[in-house]
Amino acid sequence: MSVFDLLKTKVKNGKKKKIVFPEGYDQRILTAVANLNNDGLIEPVVLGKPAKIQAIASKNNLNLSNVTVIDFEHYSKIEQMAKQFIVARRKDISLENAKDKLKTANYFGTMLVQIGQADGMVSGAAHSTAATVLPALQLIHTAKGMHRVSGSFIMERGKEKYVFADCAINIDPDAATLTEIAYQSAQTAKMIDIDPKIAFLSFSTKGSAKGDMVDKVAQATKLFQEQYPKIPADGELQFDAAFVPSVSKSKAPNSKIAGQANVFIFPELQSGNIAYKMVQRLANFTAVGPILQGLAAPINDLSRGATSQDVYDMAILTAAQSIVRDD
Repeated sequence: MSVFDLLKTKVKNGKKKKIVFPEGYDQRILTAVANLNNDGLIEPVVLGKPAKIQAIASKNNLNLSNVTVIDFEHYSKIEQMAKQFIVARRKDISLENAKDKLKTANYFGTMLVQIGQADGMVSGAAHSTAATVLPALQLIHTAKGMHRVSGSFIMERGKEKYVFADCAINIDPDAATLTEIAYQSAQTAKMIDIDPKIAFLSFSTKGSAKGDMVDKVAQATKLFQEQYPKIPADGELQFDAAFVPSVSKSKAPNSKIAGQANVFIFPELQSGNIAYKMVQRLANFTAVGPILQGLAAPINDLSRGATSQDVYDMAILTAAQSIVRDD
């Protein structure tokens, strides 16, 4: 079963989730919303002027009946939401400043999630990653016990499924950050029925090379094993030692996960981003993501080159994250 078939099953069998789409004037968004609504998998909430959204829908033969549309620029409860914004922002800002922020679709959509009127948000088809992630960091904040947000990719080819992280957010994570990235990635793995076995990757295996970069990964491994002893993890490991059983026998013979790892934690963003794209292009894997991890509620970012199917899939994944959070 593919990742999205699995997630659709989980979403179909779980409590129906409300997912907000701030980019209501984008045809790709509305096409995905119409399909999601027709399939009955989530409750879409679209932001924008109802007449303009309906005109785009009619022009493209999209059925948006029973889809909630909110004109965020003329919201009747803006005063109340602005006060909630100030509390959520955890910063001394004026009521007028809060109202101004809420005139921005991504801030308004994020607030709907923050106050429980939506379970998650999907944006980024027409906005930068920063425009999607910053409101989430300012208003949703990190999940309990977490201090950072990270970005993973599910790499899929046939029955093969792996999680790569961080490939999107943290440029040069320290050992503590790598530990959190690994824990967050383990939760993503569990969401797609992977029993996580985590490899902290390096150019060194068990001290075969020396240097600060190696020390950082070794320290992250130690921290993770101390904090999350029930999740199998090891490092520092070169990729071949982590993935190939025959290599692991010579390079890391005493490791409990070497040769069978399925969650790969990269030492910094550069190597993670390069690796997932190489695997995607050279090995014909599908890269699902980036999946934002570590937030208190699911907010996910689309590529500005996303198709309507990408939007559909990311909405399903976001709903699945919300279901996992409830468990």
